[in-house]
Amino acid sequence: MGQHTSLYSKHLDAGAKMVDFAGWDMPINYGSQIEEHNQVRTAAGIFDVSHMTVVDISGKDAEKYLRHLLANDVVKLDEQGRALYSAMLNHEGGVVDDLIVYRMSFGYRVVVNCGTRMKDLAWMAENASGFRISIEEKPKLSILAIHGPESIETTCKVLSEEQAQAVLELKNFRGIELGDYFIARTGYTGEKGVELIFPESEAPELWDKLLAAGVKPVGLGARDTLRLEAGMNLYGHDMDDNTSPLSANMANTIVWEPTDRNFIGRQAVSEHQVLQAEGKLPKLIGLVLEGRGVLREGQVVETDAGSGVITSGSYSPTLKHSIALARIPTSSTACKVDIRGTLTDVRIVSANFVRFGKKIFD
Repeated sequence: MGQHTSLYSKHLDAGAKMVDFAGWDMPINYGSQIEEHNQVRTAAGIFDVSHMTVVDISGKDAEKYLRHLLANDVVKLDEQGRALYSAMLNHEGGVVDDLIVYRMSFGYRVVVNCGTRMKDLAWMAENASGFRISIEEKPKLSILAIHGPESIETTCKVLSEEQAQAVLELKNFRGIELGDYFIARTGYTGEKGVELIFPESEAPELWDKLLAAGVKPVGLGARDTLRLEAGMNLYGHDMDDNTSPLSANMANTIVWEPTDRNFIGRQAVSEHQVLQAEGKLPKLIGLVLEGRGVLREGQVVETDAGSGVITSGSYSPTLKHSIALARIPTSSTACKVDIRGTLTDVRIVSANFVRFGKKIFD
């Protein structure tokens, strides 16, 4: 038996099929993954993502520490509530993990992947020497993500008047502290929505209120197809400790100025830039298969410049055909995928397929 979030019994009551996910018993679906996917694209769905790891960082050197730890620069967080997507890199320039960091009243809040929890906490501690900081994991918090075109209006129906007004005024990639609640306009689906981080003891009651308001529960299966349609990376698949962020469409999360900010992995990634300019570093792209067949992780991609591999692939419920992310040679202009021994033509597109329920590639 794995670990349980405070909503475990609620998932069972909703008919969830539970699976092991990085040591947690989590819902993969509640009956139909495609219906759950479409619910988020057309109305509002709720995800229990309380298995993710929340870490609060405070102290006099909190900003200085994070400017060293992260490739992106928390100086950008010039007011409370602002959010930033970044990566922790190792000294070889590989991705230790990708994460969201928020500016808080006490310092910063970092949300990292549950599957990398032990590694991440160890890396944070290992690189904290010399900084006057406190690193505190917050395991008693729940995280609910409500996403879809009706998500904000529906969520506001079950919040207090103060909370609802604050949510309505929030801009994208912003959050606000409201007592024990932190509510943010961040997410992983390519739809508008909110994420609530709050005491786990209050999660079952809020879950029931949201379902009564018309929000439908959504499992990890649909969460994966939603993020793939949005072209969002999944750690351990589209990048990992051995992947340069430049090979994972994360170049825009690296801040090089000022030149004296010596973030971990800087020297290695600067060397990756040289390889990239020489065409020797692979790139992460999108693939589209509009005919029969399904693109899957691990399938070999044969291009006019060499071989590559699919890192994430699935049938797209929104587009009604298969899509994938793949890492291939930089100079590739055409490719085929080995599907059950048959080389099948696929189309190269940007690694971004759907936003707000609409196709966005040519």
